[in-house]
Amino acid sequence: MMSTGWSWYVIALLALNLLGCVWLLWWTAKRRPGDPKPEETSHYWDGDITEYNKPMPRWWINGFYLLLAFSAVYIFWYGGLGRYEGYGKWSSAGEHALAKAADDARLEATFAPYKGQPIDQIARDPTAIKLGQAIFNNNCATCHGSSAQGAIGFPNLRDDIWHWGGTPDDILATVLDGREGVMPEWGTVLTGMGGDSAVVSVVAYVRSLSDPARSKDYLAVQGQRLYEGVCVACHGVEGKGNQALGAPDLTDDYWMYGDSTAQLSESIAKGRHGVMPAWRDMLGETRSRLAAAYVWSLSHPADATAGAAPAAKETGNQ
Repeated sequence: MMSTGWSWYVIALLALNLLGCVWLLWWTAKRRPGDPKPEETSHYWDGDITEYNKPMPRWWINGFYLLLAFSAVYIFWYGGLGRYEGYGKWSSAGEHALAKAADDARLEATFAPYKGQPIDQIARDPTAIKLGQAIFNNNCATCHGSSAQGAIGFPNLRDDIWHWGGTPDDILATVLDGREGVMPEWGTVLTGMGGDSAVVSVVAYVRSLSDPARSKDYLAVQGQRLYEGVCVACHGVEGKGNQALGAPDLTDDYWMYGDSTAQLSESIAKGRHGVMPAWRDMLGETRSRLAAAYVWSLSHPADATAGAAPAAKETGNQ
């Protein structure tokens, strides 16, 4: 906030400007003894072009006086004197608060019909889907893309693969409270158990879970022993994953961080740390429900426009 000293500086500068303008108008409009008549300045050009010294019309000068008076009243009412607010108590912050309150009230009325509704029920309303899509585009598309197909490190929301569960309640919980998935670093541990080729062997075995034809490969056979000693705690003996932990299903051939040997090796050796932020505080519960309903509709297009939604397939991506 501006200090008292600077506020008085602003007040003095403003007063000097207003008074200076008043004096200038008065001084220039006044005629003095010895001044030439308005039509007698003795300045001629081309024989018949004469410079006159006529004062401004009185109505014009009075208009300037009125403008200066209006300026003084305006500043008195709306403020502009440093830290001292105007008599009308107006402020840009107050104006913003009023506009925000009005907009919030309109939004509340728009979102009210969907308050507390299950997201699969909301998804049957085309208007709700449009609202949810707008909320998604404004907040979620940065990571998941405007088409919601994701990218490396960000899940595709259009398929039926869900790391944390794909039921309406699971998706809503993900949007409201966020998720944090951690894949520990296993490089040092695996190297100690199986040598320099340990990580590559585990990669080979993990690939074989979605492609059984690879299961007899030498590296895959070596990797199975290492997998069973380290990875089963989260991903399970069969590699089906654990949605309670966000551990992905390794049998579906979907790789959120890339499927090349280098990318899979990095995931195993150095780990991964994925964070889905919580949107409850930022969007509120109802808007979060609308966004979640839109996401749910992407993988259930028929159910979103027909009857009751069946349970989502419980396999591992988002």
